[in-house]
Amino acid sequence: MNAGVLVVGAGQAGVQLAVTLRELGHDGPITLAGAERHQPYQRPPLSKEFLSGSADLDILALRTPAFYAEQRIDLVAAERVVRVDLATSGAGVAVTDHGRRLPFDRLALTVGARPRRLCLDGADLEGVCYLRDIDDAARLRGRLAQARDVVVIGGGFIGLEAAAVARSAGRNVTVVEAADRLIPRSVAPVVSGFYARAHDRRGTSVRLSTGVTRIDGVDGRVTGVHLDDGTRLPADLVVVGVGVVPRTELAEQLGLACGERIGGIVVDEFARTSEPSIVAAGDCTVLHNPRAGVGPVRLESVPNAVAQARVAAATIVGSLRPYTEVPWFWSNQYDLKLQIAGLADGYDQLVVRGDPAGERFSVLYYRQGRLLAVNAVNQPADYLAVRRALTTGTPLAAHLAALDDVALKDLLVRHPSSLG
Repeated sequence: MNAGVLVVGAGQAGVQLAVTLRELGHDGPITLAGAERHQPYQRPPLSKEFLSGSADLDILALRTPAFYAEQRIDLVAAERVVRVDLATSGAGVAVTDHGRRLPFDRLALTVGARPRRLCLDGADLEGVCYLRDIDDAARLRGRLAQARDVVVIGGGFIGLEAAAVARSAGRNVTVVEAADRLIPRSVAPVVSGFYARAHDRRGTSVRLSTGVTRIDGVDGRVTGVHLDDGTRLPADLVVVGVGVVPRTELAEQLGLACGERIGGIVVDEFARTSEPSIVAAGDCTVLHNPRAGVGPVRLESVPNAVAQARVAAATIVGSLRPYTEVPWFWSNQYDLKLQIAGLADGYDQLVVRGDPAGERFSVLYYRQGRLLAVNAVNQPADYLAVRRALTTGTPLAAHLAALDDVALKDLLVRHPSSLG
């Protein structure tokens, strides 16, 4: 390789892919190209510690500038790749919006996703904010300091985390969710109901099965949100968290297969796209997870970005390592720490351990007797036990998991042959 590897997208997956290439002995050039002007940084704290003011930008960096220099990773910042010309050999040239040409022998797409935008009157008013990157978070943090009435549109993780920060800061907060429950794509109704009640106890109003019809303002700045039941909510700050859209523009330009139902660049267990010379990783991808037994899925999480990037790097150096990671995720809202391991799609049985009213419980998901996933709220021991069981393939029978007075880790240790 003379031109080396070009990694398009300088987020968590892109950095991990470049780092892993060096760890696996790749000695050729590596270029990491990102559209943001900042050094690559962590995203999860943006809606948690950074938004609350307990963390600043300087501690979010994934690596120091010196690290990239030492590892001979050429970081190209503040330039978006807008075109890729690919030869039959898999080599080619990418062109940025600044006209820079980036030649490569192998191409990796770690382009991430962008926030889904509202399409309604008033969506472009000042004070209507999204939360995806550092600049979004910095603007939101500054406006939150001056706000009184905050409306959060979207009852997913990002929306609820932002709502928790705003309410903890003493703001009047209303969460508006079009579905009939919170976090509907990720958790069971028992967990959705718990979070609705938990936010309500802390003074946040939650409006379910409610749509937004328009946003109004005065002198270009938001002043209220109109709902489909005729209600108008006062608002001097609106936070929109209605999902993300994977960035597939380059993949489509290259003719790569993309998911029709949920979007994303289709990859196999080795992070190869439909053009095997090109790999992809992170929030932009859609894959079948063989360990979880479901698919296709798009996993928007740091653990997936890291694991998939390692798989992609191994593929580039010719050492195929299939993706078999158990998906895991976390969300911090107030003093509630939710930890998720596995994917619950298609579950037909739930086991609830602990007491949701006491804000310390876990929910285990099963399908035809097989353990699929866990949602653990302030129950790290249950989370770790289930994640271990999923990782090792150790069965954990539902009737035993339902024994609240027995630790799950003890079941895995003491009864390894009688759990099925």
